[in-house]
Amino acid sequence: MIAKVQSYALSGLEGVCVTVEADVSKGLPAYEMVGLPDAAVKESKERVRSAIKNSALEFPAHKITVNLAPAYVKKEGSSFDLPVAISLLIAYGELEADVQGYIFLGELALSGDLRPVSGVLPSIISARDRGFVKFIVPKDNEKEAGYIEGVSVFAAKNLKEVIDHLSGLKPMQPVPAASFAAATAARETSHDLSFVKGQAIAKRALEVAVAGGHNVLFVGPPGSGKTMLARSLPTVLPDMSFDEALEITKIHSVAGTLGEEGIVTVRPFRSPHHTATTVSLCGGGNKSVHPGEISLAHGGVLFLDELPEYKRSSLESLRQPLEDGVITISRAGGTVTYPASFMLCASMNPCPCGHYGSRKRRCTCTPNDIRKYRAKISGPLLDRIDIQVEVDGVEYDDLVSEAREETSAAVKKRADSARAIQRERFLNSNIKTNAEMGEKETREYCRLSKECEDVLREAFEQLHLSARARSRILKVARTIADLELCEEILPEHLYEAISYRTYGAQLSATE
Repeated sequence: MIAKVQSYALSGLEGVCVTVEADVSKGLPAYEMVGLPDAAVKESKERVRSAIKNSALEFPAHKITVNLAPAYVKKEGSSFDLPVAISLLIAYGELEADVQGYIFLGELALSGDLRPVSGVLPSIISARDRGFVKFIVPKDNEKEAGYIEGVSVFAAKNLKEVIDHLSGLKPMQPVPAASFAAATAARETSHDLSFVKGQAIAKRALEVAVAGGHNVLFVGPPGSGKTMLARSLPTVLPDMSFDEALEITKIHSVAGTLGEEGIVTVRPFRSPHHTATTVSLCGGGNKSVHPGEISLAHGGVLFLDELPEYKRSSLESLRQPLEDGVITISRAGGTVTYPASFMLCASMNPCPCGHYGSRKRRCTCTPNDIRKYRAKISGPLLDRIDIQVEVDGVEYDDLVSEAREETSAAVKKRADSARAIQRERFLNSNIKTNAEMGEKETREYCRLSKECEDVLREAFEQLHLSARARSRILKVARTIADLELCEEILPEHLYEAISYRTYGAQLSATE
C-alpha cells in the first residue's frame, strides 16, 4: 500500500511543498529513501524506527520505500521525521486517518518525542499562501506558529499525540492566536541616549541617520562613547509593524535564532566580532545556504565596531547589500536571495593608537602608520556611508553633571515625524526612507535653488567628492529638511549634510 503525506522544504525564505510517499510491500526487510535527501534526512530512518516502536506501535518488517517528491529539490534537515513516520504507519495499516490538507513538520527523538525544528514560520506562511490551512508541528514551535492568521496549527509533544489526534481518539486543540501587541509591550531595554553624556554633534548625527535611514560612521578615540551611541540606535528606530516583524522573524526562524517569544519584537541589533569571516557576514555554508549577519540585521542595525580591523574582503562584500537591500548567495548547495535591508553603523579610531586629532591625549603614530590604518577602508565603501562624524573624549564636568540628557523617546518622536513625511512622499512606491531614493526620486524631491547649487558645487570641488557622495549629501539634506518640517532644502541643511562628509574626504585623500 502507498501512503502520501505533505510536508514543506525551504529554499531561502520560500517554501516548496514536499510529498512524502511511503510504500510497504512484501519482501525481505529493507528500508530505502529516495528523492535527493541529505545526510540528516537519510538518518531519519533510525529515528523513525525507534520512535514508532517506543510509541507502542508496530514497525513494518517488510520492504519499505520512502520517496520525497519532487526529486529535483534537495531535502535538508530533520523536519521530515514526522511526515515519514505518519506515511509509514498509514501505508502499513497501523494508522487509519484522513491526512488530506495537513502539513507535517517535526523531528523525532528515539523515545517518540517531538523536537523543535527551524523554519516553521516561513514554511507555514508559504503553505498557507498555497491553500493549506492545517498544520501539525512540535510543541516547542507553537509560539511562532501562533502569530500566523488564517490557519489551524496543532502542536504535539510526541508521536502518540499526533496519532491520537489523526485517528480521532483524542483530538488536539489548535494553538491559540498570539498577540503581537502584548509581546511588544513586554520588551525592555538597558540602553538610552540619556545615558550618553555630551557628544551633542554625534547625537544629532544619529538622529538624522535614523530619520532618513542613513548609514553612519563614528570616528573617535577609545572611551568617547561610540559604542554606547550605536547600542542606543534601536531605541530611536521606529516601531515595527506586525508585517515587518513577521518578515524579520522568518529570517531568524530559518537561522534557528528565535527567542522564547516566538517572534522578533524589537528591531535586530547585530554586532559581529571583527574576526568574522565573509561567509558568516554574508551567509552560506558548505552544503546548505544559511542567512548571515547582514540578513539577520534586516530591518534593524548592523554594528561594526573597530571597522578597520575587519578583513577587507569582508567589508567589500557589504557594498552590494548596501545598495540593493538584498544579498544573493551562490554556493554548491544552490543560489538563494535573502533580504538585507539594514542600517549600517560603524565605529573606528582615527589612528592605531586612537588619539590622532584628540584634544586630550597626544598621538604616538607616525604619518605612515595613520595612512596604512585608514587605507584599510576603501573609498567605495566609505562613499556608501552617508554620515561620518568625528567625536572626541568627554569632559569630566560633563560626566558628573546632573543635567538631564535628552532621552531616546524624545529623539524618536522627531525621527518618527520625519519618517511620516517620507511615507507620505513615497506612498505609491516601494521606497520607505530618503536613503533608499534612486536617481529619479533624488532629482524630483531634492531640487536645489541657485544658492544651494553654488554651495554644493563649491563643496564638490574642494572636497573632491564623487558623484555618489553628491547624491548622498542631497539625501541627507532632504532628511534634515524633513526634521525641520521644511518643504525645500535650504543652505543650512546643505551645510550640515556636507559637514558629515568631511572625514570621508580626508580619508580618501590618504589612500
